[in-house]
Amino acid sequence: MEKTRHKLWGGRFNKPTDRSVEAFTASITFDRRLAPYDVAGSIAHARMLGRQGIIPSQDAQAIMAGLQTIQKELEEGTFPFREEYEDIHMNVEVRLREHIGDVAGKLHTARSRNDQVALDVRLFLKDKCMETIDGLTGMQGALCELAEKNIDAIIPGYTHLQRAQPVLLAHHLLAYFNMFERDKGRFKDCMIRADEMPLGSGALAGVPYPVDREFLAKELGFSRITLNSMDAVSDRDFIVEYQSAAAIAMVHLSRMAEDVILWSSSEFGFLELDDSYATGSSIMPQKKNPDVAELARGKSGRVVGNLMSILTILKGLPLTYNRDLQEDKEGLFDTVDTLLSSLYVFSGMLTTASFKADAAKEALSRGYLLATDVADYLTAKGLPFREAHEVVGNLVGYAAKRGEELSELTLDEYRQFSSLFADDILGLSVEASIAARDVVGGTAPRQVRKSLSEAKQLLEREP
Repeated sequence: MEKTRHKLWGGRFNKPTDRSVEAFTASITFDRRLAPYDVAGSIAHARMLGRQGIIPSQDAQAIMAGLQTIQKELEEGTFPFREEYEDIHMNVEVRLREHIGDVAGKLHTARSRNDQVALDVRLFLKDKCMETIDGLTGMQGALCELAEKNIDAIIPGYTHLQRAQPVLLAHHLLAYFNMFERDKGRFKDCMIRADEMPLGSGALAGVPYPVDREFLAKELGFSRITLNSMDAVSDRDFIVEYQSAAAIAMVHLSRMAEDVILWSSSEFGFLELDDSYATGSSIMPQKKNPDVAELARGKSGRVVGNLMSILTILKGLPLTYNRDLQEDKEGLFDTVDTLLSSLYVFSGMLTTASFKADAAKEALSRGYLLATDVADYLTAKGLPFREAHEVVGNLVGYAAKRGEELSELTLDEYRQFSSLFADDILGLSVEASIAARDVVGGTAPRQVRKSLSEAKQLLEREP
């Protein structure tokens, strides 16, 4: 019997827990990172117990003093995490007993590990939503910086990875700015859902004590309390939301990584990565590899996998708490760490990269990028666009067979395909093509400069 007494729940049991079961069920190896939130929640809970007269005021004071000592131990890295006490909640409670004696046992009055862990994860996720938003803002800043440094640079725009039409590099970069702005909106929404205080829900049915849940919410920085005790202890929607938002953000990062990888290749040559953000080969001395971008692209798969994992865990769970929910944390922690580190290192890679305008200019001279402009030219002369499209398609086919670009054709050759062509067709240029797209959201220099200015102003307004 005595062998089970070190377990705070051991009164029901007559045999010690098998070592393999202890190792299998323990979560302290990963939920230890919730320790600061567990202690903060416990301090607020103890203060509330004393204010409400649920436990004597002097006991509440002793408990809070002991928890503050533990808080200091955590900050100094001297807190003794022990696997035999299963999780962070038990570790903190046992350590509190070592500091202040049996009065520590009163801390768990009107509380269950079920509402306790729900609180800890919500507090953790609120912090991480803010950190993630900051990381995304940093990425946006890096994009603005690279765009501003190369505000007049022109590159081929692509569809199907085929050269399509000329665009400003800044216009291309600001497309990602907009993606990350949507991501920030998703994390702000996630924070709203996480901002509910579950303490007072107990194991599942509420608690038979006069707890002040509104006081707890105010103490812990929540805007509201949960309204159903069964939902409160089993709800992990806020984790799913973070994982979903993170997966979308990592997909955006992965898409940009693909651009960086292509642009930094010899075949494209548009971008030169700084030596401090590239790696080499162990066998080929000439190599300069875009490993940061490749790893960001690869790590997106992990984050998407973590989203699938939490959805799969939740899909078959009956109300209310089930031990399956212990599996909600490792994937979440991994997603948080992966996303934040990817954003940080990617921002540094972008701010130190150099754009190669000459290589982009060379690419613009090949691939018939002005074909659409030629069709628009004929349309402006009165030819229906579909007919103009066919005329230019034939024209491009003619030039391709001769191994020539449209700029190399003579006016007589143009006029073989339409009498509407005049001398001014020979004046078409990528600069004129870009300038012509002077609509809101277009790639014209005036519009892009305006968009960049608005993007920078948006960042300046960030809290």
